[in-house]
Amino acid sequence: MHKFIATLLAMVTAATAGTLQAQEPAVLLPGDSHAIYHVAPDASLLLLPVEEREDNACVKVLDTNQQLIKTFNVRLAVDKTDYFVPLYLDKDAALLDITFNGNRRNNGPIKDYACWKEMKTATTFDDTNVEYYRPAVHHTPRYGWMNDPNGMFYKDGVYHLYFQYNPYGSQWENMTWGHSTSTDLMHWTPQPLAIEPDALGTIFSGSCVVDHNNAAGFGNDAVLAFYTSAAANQVQCMAVSRDNGATFEKFDKNPILTAPIPDFRDPKVIYHEATGRWILVMASGQEMRFYSSSDLKQWTYESSFGTTYGCHDGVWECPDLMCLPVRGTGDKRWVLLCNINPGGPFGGSATQYFVGNFDGHRFTCDDAPQVTKWMDYGKDHYATVTFNNAPSDRHIALAWMSNWQYANQVPTHQFRSTNSLPRDLDLYRSDDGGLWLGVTPSPEIAAARGKAVKNIAQAGDAYELVIDIDKPLATIEFTNANREKVILTCDAVNRTFSFDRNEAGVSDFSDAFAAVTTAPLHAPVKQLRVFVDRCSMEVFDNEGRLSMTNLVFPTAPYSTLKTQGVKRVTVFPLR
Repeated sequence: MHKFIATLLAMVTAATAGTLQAQEPAVLLPGDSHAIYHVAPDASLLLLPVEEREDNACVKVLDTNQQLIKTFNVRLAVDKTDYFVPLYLDKDAALLDITFNGNRRNNGPIKDYACWKEMKTATTFDDTNVEYYRPAVHHTPRYGWMNDPNGMFYKDGVYHLYFQYNPYGSQWENMTWGHSTSTDLMHWTPQPLAIEPDALGTIFSGSCVVDHNNAAGFGNDAVLAFYTSAAANQVQCMAVSRDNGATFEKFDKNPILTAPIPDFRDPKVIYHEATGRWILVMASGQEMRFYSSSDLKQWTYESSFGTTYGCHDGVWECPDLMCLPVRGTGDKRWVLLCNINPGGPFGGSATQYFVGNFDGHRFTCDDAPQVTKWMDYGKDHYATVTFNNAPSDRHIALAWMSNWQYANQVPTHQFRSTNSLPRDLDLYRSDDGGLWLGVTPSPEIAAARGKAVKNIAQAGDAYELVIDIDKPLATIEFTNANREKVILTCDAVNRTFSFDRNEAGVSDFSDAFAAVTTAPLHAPVKQLRVFVDRCSMEVFDNEGRLSMTNLVFPTAPYSTLKTQGVKRVTVFPLR
């Protein structure tokens, strides 16, 4: 298995560096952990060699007057290069001041580090996909690390997705807002970096709103981003875009909100119609705090929720607040999303939610404090948030499709992490009268279907299965030529659905990966929709009453489907 991963690594290194010309670096070595690299005159792009097992080196980019342009961390190669990342240089960039943090006794003398031989200037960076596991229809960054979706909004026919991003490696670091856009939620176009770190800190998660009526004074329909700056403390900041989210200017009176709380982050801003005010929800340690504002600049504390409610086995993060319709009625109830890490039902990170009422001041929960409701019962569904300003009052959610137990170690290198397919949210009542979050694949997915084919071997890299169930116990087994398999089991008698990925493919990167995940069924399941991509499976009840999201890393595509208790399977390629 390790040979298989090594082959992928070699492909990445060769593809990103093979056509570039090496340049003899001008390196000064003032100490055994300190280097000064002179940037070649007129260089606009420098390719940095990364070795993932190494410690981060701190790089300061200085101009011709030795003034700081930017600072970031990167795992510069000591013994070998796993892949390259681009450093786009300001026209005044002159020096890289580099401090290594690794153990010199293990790494040997700094003069022999591989990075000095491998660092290259170039005019372009080749980001052509060379990864076996890069999804065909899910959003991923072109290169580098991605985690939480951020600042999602819809405007003028375009969906904007921002995300936690490391431009200088495929592991978590240097948090920046990356940016992609789409007109159909299925095909994404990469955009330039949106918000980069500054003296207040790196850029953690947050949200965007479209200020239709100029409440903040930056003009009608300005896009306002709210985010956490993370350094010595976590403080809340704002940035403004007057070009529909393409670029942002940071507010000159940042930070706009502070509190003496260690984990105080991820602001979610919504407009509350009934009170005519903006509401900001903050993840605040083990609770959610609510603030209000009339101008999006000055915020007043209203209340807190959650100290005794739900799961508290980890830190609460990435809130969302929305008013959703209850199916088949004219009623609406409020839903508070609360992402938690760790504490998920099968270990690591997950998304819990609370159903109740919000009056513009205080959230009250319908359920008893000890009740925990999970949005998705897979291991790879986290940081779930919805788009602001979505058309037709839709509440469209995306999740980060990974788990903090192993996100930094999954077997990709050019990039790491993927977003889920889009899901529309509402509420439904179960047979016993309970109120639950409905999670339904967004209609844009069905619009991406190709013509139905006979079997999964003909479906290509990404496809949807529509499975009609006609027995109380139904099983669906995916297998490939290497005898790797995934088994789905729908048990109407015990009212459970399970997903067994113990033998799904590559799993030796983490002891926490192989698992069986099991969801309760709140109503009978007559039809399943299963979405398969190169490294993932997402399973839904056709009525949106079951959601289960799991990564899989088969060494060959699943090519055979065996079923029991199933009436019919329809296979749609996704394009």
